[in-house]
Amino acid sequence: MRPPGVGYTETGVASWYGYPYHGRRAASGEIYDMEKYTAAHRTLPFGARVRVENLANGRHVEVRINDRGPFVEGRIIDLSRAAARAIGMLGPGTARVRLVLVALPPTTGGDWFAVQTGAFRERANAERQRRMLERRYGEARIVRRDGDPVLWRVLVGRKNSREAAEALAARLRAELGEAFVVRLDEPPGDH
Repeated sequence: MRPPGVGYTETGVASWYGYPYHGRRAASGEIYDMEKYTAAHRTLPFGARVRVENLANGRHVEVRINDRGPFVEGRIIDLSRAAARAIGMLGPGTARVRLVLVALPPTTGGDWFAVQTGAFRERANAERQRRMLERRYGEARIVRRDGDPVLWRVLVGRKNSREAAEALAARLRAELGEAFVVRLDEPPGDH
């Protein structure tokens, strides 16, 4: 599977997020501002620009990817409050959308992916799952997601193609029921 290029499309459910994440550090390192046109996506690189169209009303907005998520099965993008307002989905909270990748950031190195198998409020529960999965699948680690409450995400594997990560996710889904691919944003030796 080739990495997505300009023109790549994806259709699915969007959600939006504001408080308690407003003013906190996003996965990209920048401070999240819910009044800017930004979004969270699991696998598109930070800095990618995406056109998001609400399929129910035809309204669209362009956003920049600066965070990771959504960490809810069945959703494909988490919009900032401003972006959600622009396409008329604040009230309902979710909407069926079409994403079109309109620009990619300059290349910063290779693409690396892992599989998220859980997000826990209690670090001890995340640690239990991490140990069990590390024994079976090799590399597994915990990543802190700031918020209220703080969540402890369990990530398994380190694959240099989305296709390889999808194959691992399929194996993990068969065992655990829920697992999805996420982009790793640090260089491969930085973990």
